[in-house]
Amino acid sequence: MNPAKSEAETHSQVFPLTRDQRCPFDPPPAGIARQGSGERVARIQLADGRSPWLITGYEEAKSLLSSPNTSSDSSHPGYPVAHIADRQEGAGLSFILMDDPEHARLRRMATGTFTIRRIEALRPKVQAIVDGLIDELVAGPQPADLVERFALPLPSLVICEILGVPYDEHELFQTHSRTIVRRGATPEDQAAAFNALGQYLAGLLERKIEDPGEDLLSDLGARVVAGELERGDAVQMGILLLFAGHETTANMIALGTVALLQHPDQLEKLRMSEDPALVGSAVEELLRYLSIIHDGLKRTVTADTVVGDVTIPAGEGVIVGLEFANRDPEVFPEASELDLERNPRNHVAFGFGVHQCLGQPLARMELQVVYPTLIRRLPELRLAVPLEQIRFKHDAVIYGVYELPIEW
Repeated sequence: MNPAKSEAETHSQVFPLTRDQRCPFDPPPAGIARQGSGERVARIQLADGRSPWLITGYEEAKSLLSSPNTSSDSSHPGYPVAHIADRQEGAGLSFILMDDPEHARLRRMATGTFTIRRIEALRPKVQAIVDGLIDELVAGPQPADLVERFALPLPSLVICEILGVPYDEHELFQTHSRTIVRRGATPEDQAAAFNALGQYLAGLLERKIEDPGEDLLSDLGARVVAGELERGDAVQMGILLLFAGHETTANMIALGTVALLQHPDQLEKLRMSEDPALVGSAVEELLRYLSIIHDGLKRTVTADTVVGDVTIPAGEGVIVGLEFANRDPEVFPEASELDLERNPRNHVAFGFGVHQCLGQPLARMELQVVYPTLIRRLPELRLAVPLEQIRFKHDAVIYGVYELPIEW
């Protein structure tokens, strides 16, 4: 690698990198070009002039995310803050911005809810919700917006059930979530959205303490009463789980549907198969192919750390580009192709290491129910507008589409 060339090239590009709107399913071409040229660990510039490291290689990403020399604590001076959600201030994103042992202590309080056994027990209920939403969709007018009528309600209903949040208040948390992930929102608006979610969940937590139910927020309330958990930490965990539990899966449902419609041969494979293994493979491949975490995973290295052939000095920030790692041709042959039979269980769409996504069993199960049910019950499913008219979320930290007009 030519260090001088690397510095010149990387500083001409500002993170977050820009996608090619003609190829809406592909990662930003500048990141793919870095990967292909061997600059799998190289500096990138942020809008504020700082220059953390961007990782685009798969093995390098796993190495960094599993290293004991990395910190998720956003209070480190070198932490590559690019968005308000990268900071832990007031109502924030709980343990995902903490290090062990506090990260592990808080995470364990929610782990039992998201075990594979507990999530599989929810599958019949999720299937019933999916069928009900499709019934309502079919009974309504065409064209319809799949985001509003299906992709957003489904994970919202499910995570509300798990947490004990009244679904009839969904518009409040969905509105604030959209503000948090929109890059164009002002810092003041995003902070206000965090605070509003915090106030709402703080009030709900108090109600759960007084009148507990069989839900995760009630469990957290019991821990508060027992002195195991501070109220503020319980509220932050509620924000994290409510936000992540509906926003990411909703985007994945809608974006995955567009990808399948644009790959009719792959869609037909899924529609015609009764094999649960193919359904599982299809979900993993869509997760790999789309990689909706748009702004990478942020870390600070706490000691000099070798990643690939580069030594990252202690105290410097790192951004792990999951969308690039999941398109690494050294790990995924024909990485730019969507192949539902690939079964890439080793993808890093949910991250890697101790901070990998707590809710991944729930997301996987929901997607395994959604895709085959949707395309079988609506065999003539199609876009109601040309692909070029679909508004992709190029301005959000979680990628997806704003609306998805469909006919059937």
